[in-house]
Amino acid sequence: MTTHNPKTRWLAHVDLDAFFASVEQRDQPKLRGRPVVVGARPGNRGVVTAASYEARVFGIHSAMPMGEAVRRCPDAVFLPTDLPRYRQASRAVFAILAETVPVVEAASIDEAYLDISGMEKLVGEPHKIGALIRERIRSGTGLTASVGIGPNRLIAKLGSEDCKPDGLRVIPHDHVREFLDPLPVSKLRGLGKRTARVFTQLGIKTIGELHHYKSRELEQRLGSQLAAKFRRQAEGVGAEAVVPGRRRKSVSKETTFNTDVGDDDYLHDVLRTLAASVAATARQESFAGAVVTLKVRYAGFETHTRQQKLDAATVDERQMLRTAWRLYQSTGLPRRPVRLIGIGLAALKRDDEAQPDLFGAPAAPQRDQRVLNTIDAVRDRFGDGKLAVGLARQSKRR
Repeated sequence: MTTHNPKTRWLAHVDLDAFFASVEQRDQPKLRGRPVVVGARPGNRGVVTAASYEARVFGIHSAMPMGEAVRRCPDAVFLPTDLPRYRQASRAVFAILAETVPVVEAASIDEAYLDISGMEKLVGEPHKIGALIRERIRSGTGLTASVGIGPNRLIAKLGSEDCKPDGLRVIPHDHVREFLDPLPVSKLRGLGKRTARVFTQLGIKTIGELHHYKSRELEQRLGSQLAAKFRRQAEGVGAEAVVPGRRRKSVSKETTFNTDVGDDDYLHDVLRTLAASVAATARQESFAGAVVTLKVRYAGFETHTRQQKLDAATVDERQMLRTAWRLYQSTGLPRRPVRLIGIGLAALKRDDEAQPDLFGAPAAPQRDQRVLNTIDAVRDRFGDGKLAVGLARQSKRR
């Protein structure tokens, strides 16, 4: 494997701008320049999937309840999600990247990491490479992308975020400190509400302030592992590997309660919603998973995880919920109110790789798949919460 001096290592992060909304504006010229919101239909429960930059002026962002988006900008254009069309646009972008750069790793439907080390001899300095990438995406698909370039994945990602929309930011190795110091700590990867509160209590507002903060006090407040994680980021340390064909390893969702919850009925309902979200994500990305995981956190940051391997990979939220609830009931978890609960699907395979059950009746899986496809279609059009598969809660923990 070829190694690079850190000062000559160049990684790029390409992030398509407001991707779903931009595809809609590209395909419907009358929408250009107008606030466009993609997601659940107004008047129905659900959230914003994507918002154009014209809509973001009104404070609308992804995951915002659709009712709030309507309140903020009633004159916006509200559209249902059209995943097949977005996937087609994504494939076109990744084909362009593959023709332009030798090493491409897809991070999601609308972003990728590239190793552009050594391309200077063919194209020129990193900013010329970034400009070439952006121009080819624009001319080939009619979409815009923001590109960050730096010595590792962390800096490249932060660079693309910093220059959005439709921008290019190059951060050389010897300018990393200058780039990082003024950024707010909210830019750090994996920053949760609890850690953010700790930073606020300590008066740490910027990455530069975190970089210079006393290590011992951080460890006392966050624990050694978490403190080291954020300290490394504040120092600009990030992974350098770009792995073509790397796959998502798991899909998970969790929620933290404002006050600890001890009601099993309520916990079951929350877990049902989380399972539906995980399953929908897996189906959208054409994955199935063979391991169900459960995460439960109590007061004092006491966290437990449980997992169970399934006989066959699944994307069925009912099976996920049954398995997770069984883990919650019967694996010796403390019988105390819960601070956080989460569910995940791991050991992912492409759905065309998943092996069918040779001894199962074929009609049932086909019927189930039609049900799940219908649910996804309804969710795409009307938002989460309008339709869900039924599953009665099992008996309370013994």
